[in-house]
Amino acid sequence: NIGHTQAAAGVAGVIKMVLAMRNGVLPKTLHVEEPTRQVDWSGGAVELLTEPVEWTARPDGSPLRAGVSSFGISGTNAHVLLEQGPSTPSEPEPVRAPGQADTVVPWLLSAKSAAALGEQAVRLAAYVGEHPELSPAVGGFSLATTRTALEHRAVVVGSSREDLLAGLAGATSRGPAAAGRLGLLFTGQGAQRVGMGRELYAAYPVFAEAFDAVCARVDGGLGRSLKDLVFEGEGEGVGLLDRTRFTQAALFAVEVALFRLLESWGVRPDALLGHSVGEVVAAHVAGVLGLDDACALVVARGRLMDALPAGGAMVAVEASEDEVRAALVDGVSVAAVNGPRAVVVSGAEAAVEQVAAALAERGARVKKLTVSHAFHSVLMDPMLEEFRQVAKTLT
Repeated sequence: NIGHTQAAAGVAGVIKMVLAMRNGVLPKTLHVEEPTRQVDWSGGAVELLTEPVEWTARPDGSPLRAGVSSFGISGTNAHVLLEQGPSTPSEPEPVRAPGQADTVVPWLLSAKSAAALGEQAVRLAAYVGEHPELSPAVGGFSLATTRTALEHRAVVVGSSREDLLAGLAGATSRGPAAAGRLGLLFTGQGAQRVGMGRELYAAYPVFAEAFDAVCARVDGGLGRSLKDLVFEGEGEGVGLLDRTRFTQAALFAVEVALFRLLESWGVRPDALLGHSVGEVVAAHVAGVLGLDDACALVVARGRLMDALPAGGAMVAVEASEDEVRAALVDGVSVAAVNGPRAVVVSGAEAAVEQVAAALAERGARVKKLTVSHAFHSVLMDPMLEEFRQVAKTLT
């Protein structure tokens, strides 16, 4: 029972039971203070759920089944039997408690004063404690879309009720919000994944048009359909998305399409930044390079880097840039400075390992990255002259 939803009651009931199967949890029945006396509850065959109940596969392996019988005010609109289908992949999906999200979600708070914001956090924490069925995602969506954005603000992030409650306990305002400038940062390699942008492509024509425009210009240079590789990644294309020549083109296409989608909604950044191939995205959407030239540059960059001999190493280090530079040896470069204590070094494998070991001895955390080449190091030098010749042809 999810309330009087009139003509939507049937489909809402079906959606509810499908989600219950997917999450392995039967939610409690809503709006019932005490069971009706017209049903015999004594035999145990029928039960009213006053709390969420774990709902997992039967011991004999038979699928979960549910019946939806809905009588809306507009008439009888659903009598349906649902049966759980086979999982894809074959392993069953993990069972999550109602208070657990798939990923980290933000809860936004705002008020007219710092004191009022603190009081709002206390009230919200009390509400969450009284409603264990409230999911982090639903709470975050409601706070973001149904409340006025006032001058004093705070944000709490977490993937579970416990995380969010802990955040609410310490939520404070840092002063009235000031009008700021917007900067966008475009990522480099490492962010790619099969299926990225696929749902946006299906949902938003602006995204699809921008993505297709890039694909039309790079497919010839890549020798295959970039769209199929990014969205499907199947068959002989398995693993190709992680090859430099395809990775760079794929990230360029998705990031340009993302920008055009934001642009269509009125987003106007004050500053554009990029790391690695993301610099080319920034240059293009800023108007420095036209789409034809930007695509030519990306295809050449990926092709030339991919053609270099594999080898070298890249290591992420939790240390300051000054600390890292003091430890460098010949053959090792600072490839990226991602934060005050987040630096990546790159170069010949033995030399990089020597630098990483020296920094680790001083207490720095180090992590070797999974890469085919030592990007942003002297090992890239052999491709620079040919890359320079390509760049000279661009406007």
